[in-house]
Amino acid sequence: MKRLVPLLAALALSATAAPELRERLKDLHAEGQAQWIYNDISAGMAAAKKENKPLFVTFRCVPCRDCMEFDGLVAGANKELKTLAGKFVAVRQVEMKGVDLSQFQFDYDLNWAAMFLNADGTVYARYGTQSGEGSDAYNSPASLAKTMKRVLVLHAGYPGNKSQLVGKRGKAKPAKTALDLPGLPGKEKFRGPTQLSNCIHCHNIHDAEVLDAFDKGILSQDLLWRYPLPQNIGLIIDRADGRRIEGTVGGSNLEKAALPSGAELTRVNGQGITSIADIQWALHTLPADQKDIRITFRDQGNESSLSYPLEKGWRKTDLSWRGSMWSVPPRLRIWLPEPDEKERSRHKLPVGQSAVVARWINTKEEAGRIAKKAGLQTGDLIIEVDGKPIPMGGGAKFSTYVKLNYKPGQKLPLTVWRFGKRVKIELPLVK
Repeated sequence: MKRLVPLLAALALSATAAPELRERLKDLHAEGQAQWIYNDISAGMAAAKKENKPLFVTFRCVPCRDCMEFDGLVAGANKELKTLAGKFVAVRQVEMKGVDLSQFQFDYDLNWAAMFLNADGTVYARYGTQSGEGSDAYNSPASLAKTMKRVLVLHAGYPGNKSQLVGKRGKAKPAKTALDLPGLPGKEKFRGPTQLSNCIHCHNIHDAEVLDAFDKGILSQDLLWRYPLPQNIGLIIDRADGRRIEGTVGGSNLEKAALPSGAELTRVNGQGITSIADIQWALHTLPADQKDIRITFRDQGNESSLSYPLEKGWRKTDLSWRGSMWSVPPRLRIWLPEPDEKERSRHKLPVGQSAVVARWINTKEEAGRIAKKAGLQTGDLIIEVDGKPIPMGGGAKFSTYVKLNYKPGQKLPLTVWRFGKRVKIELPLVK
């Protein structure tokens, strides 16, 4: 009874605060979904311990359009997921302010993510993957349901299977919560009651880590190559399953190992795998100079392992989709989408020429004022960087290229196409 009283008090407080927070955030997917504990991980942990159920925590950035449809399915619209959620203590976390960053480590650039835990803090699994293909290219009710079923098996076998869960919880972070991060800008705004205007987004945590590393002079590209995809180590995984091996990447070291197609990946460097996000975590926590990797797979009922060398630069992947890349210095403070047909025609841009248009220059920021002073004009088409064609794919690709190849204090040599004429501009770069 003594243990039950604080639990009931915590749940009562959560229930009281939840409607107000839901209303402020306009969290429509949470309405009428009583199976979720709303934004209260502590209450979830207490309930998981009392009921001996695994904890299922989803992290959702409510204002973000990305993953909105998938979030609605998980929250209650998909019948299978709703039934499975009843086998867990389910928590819907919609802000990062008080979240324990040492306990809950995942790819903070995601707009929707999930973690599965034992009440003692042991991490069973992660779910949620994104890439340059879009926010929903990897997530699906089918693969999430498979992950949830695998977690239930892990929970039933715990603690006898603890060896394959070693490493699933990350090393302790120097900051307890997001508000404790030294590099987090705008802390005073974030300290107030959570509104749409002052919600700490997950990617703000990556922002703070990057800015802190820059201020300390230790920012490197290795910090930016986060959560590599299975393809980075030669694996092609069935996205609707999360573990089934569809094949290997052509020309990779794994292709030479003749891995059987259709086999089920069960462990990476000893860590149990339930999803593609689990694979990413196992890779994310490896050092940048890791030379080889060991994978374990099940084929026709038999389990085998093989080790093979990793290729040079194996962590590198497309970073342009990551929201946290906008905080990486140097920041241009220029809106640079691809030009539309009217803009291309007005400037007489040659057919097939890649370009981004300086559609808006933020002169309220130092970088924007510097760009104006250097000669860049609103509406200019940027076609080259240091004499090379700019990367295809719009402003995010262009901005990422600049951040990976230039530093504050340097000058960015640009070629601008302005109404049929080439104009050279040297743009000083700042933090």
